[in-house]
Amino acid sequence: MQTTTLIRNGTLILPDGERQGDILLAGERVAAVGPALAAEGADAAIDAAGCVVLPGLVDPHTHIQLDTGLYRTPDDWEVGTRTAACGGVTTVIDFATQFPGQDVRAALAARQAEIGARAQIDYGLHMMLTELPEEDAALDRWLADLLAAGVNSIKVYTTYRPNYYQDDAALLRALAAAARRDLVVMIHCENDALVAAATRSLVAAGRTGLAYHGRARPALAEVEAAHRALFLARAAGGPRLYIVHCSVGDTVAEVTQAAAQGQRALAETTVQYLTLDEAVYRGEHPEWGVMQPPLRAAGEPARLWARLMAGEIATIGTDHCDYTLAQKRERPEFTRIPGGIPGLETLLPLLATHGVAAGRLTWPRLAALTSANPARIFGLAAKGRLAAGLDADVVIYDPRPETTLRAERLHNLAGYTPYEGWRVQGAVRDVFVRGRRLVREGEFVGAAGWGRFVRAQTADPVI
Repeated sequence: MQTTTLIRNGTLILPDGERQGDILLAGERVAAVGPALAAEGADAAIDAAGCVVLPGLVDPHTHIQLDTGLYRTPDDWEVGTRTAACGGVTTVIDFATQFPGQDVRAALAARQAEIGARAQIDYGLHMMLTELPEEDAALDRWLADLLAAGVNSIKVYTTYRPNYYQDDAALLRALAAAARRDLVVMIHCENDALVAAATRSLVAAGRTGLAYHGRARPALAEVEAAHRALFLARAAGGPRLYIVHCSVGDTVAEVTQAAAQGQRALAETTVQYLTLDEAVYRGEHPEWGVMQPPLRAAGEPARLWARLMAGEIATIGTDHCDYTLAQKRERPEFTRIPGGIPGLETLLPLLATHGVAAGRLTWPRLAALTSANPARIFGLAAKGRLAAGLDADVVIYDPRPETTLRAERLHNLAGYTPYEGWRVQGAVRDVFVRGRRLVREGEFVGAAGWGRFVRAQTADPVI
């Protein structure tokens, strides 16, 4: 039986701006958006006065239940999607990893089996390509198989030997195949030779503590790899290129310049690079900031904000990765510690505080960066906006209370947050995923199995 919910008196964040009004959810879809909608016949009415009503966030870059072959996060899809829902994220786009000997169909099937019926919010998948078939015709068939399975994006790496790294010849082949099939190519950009040389030098000097993590992976390595990836993409026929987790403004500048010359290229950043810097590595808990790329120099968050405010960054995600404190502290050397931090539950409060409340973002701009843009880029046609006929993915955010971020209050397994003790403006109050209420007055009330796989359509001409 279809249920209806009327959300009333909120500040609606719509594609064309914000306005006071109501939104009616009927079954799994938005039925109507407008002022003073009739309440008669609604099964439930929710007063959102004083609150912001946003489209559910679409995080384009997460690693739930990650297995790298070297490390594994202990979370599963029930845990990962619960923490997402509590943060106002109603769709994640995660990764299926191609392990040695697998083709993409086997890799995708294995990931879907792992997820099973555990997801509590909706999800899409990118394919992480680690080995290419020898023949281009076989590679073309692989990409056709992905499109048929509802996956329109692949991810490749310019670093991480031996398990993920692709040399330039392999990268060029992947880019050319994606251009032929019109898939989005996500690239993790770090020059592997520069990282390896810096690492060798530091290890030889006995400088393996976490304070040296950033020096092992310099900004130059990221910027050069992005420049090279953009050049190779042009040579490969101009596929849709998406540079993930840009940590310095100069990387974004490379993407901006390429786009200005007609290349189909976009930049993603993540909230940690907008809010944290390398001072974490000199602090009491350097393990809280170990990730790849590393946190950067003190001025880089401001430079990224400037690029973001100039419209040069398309999306903000989290790169969420739920390693525990025990895993982080087991091997406190930058060459051995697993890299990655939790972020799904803190994304929206941090952007509401350091973006909207700080005057850097409007609410509609925040919604574009975290919902509409990732949905368009990755072909999730029913996601990303509050509009009649689309999925009823809705977040009610109360901007009035000032709250303190504490790891003990979060719903992941990490046992820490790099934002411990930070004051943020506002809190997630209610969350709906396809019309079902998963968060009520800040408390999770969902259940495993509601989330479903969202098939990607052909990527939007946004790139």
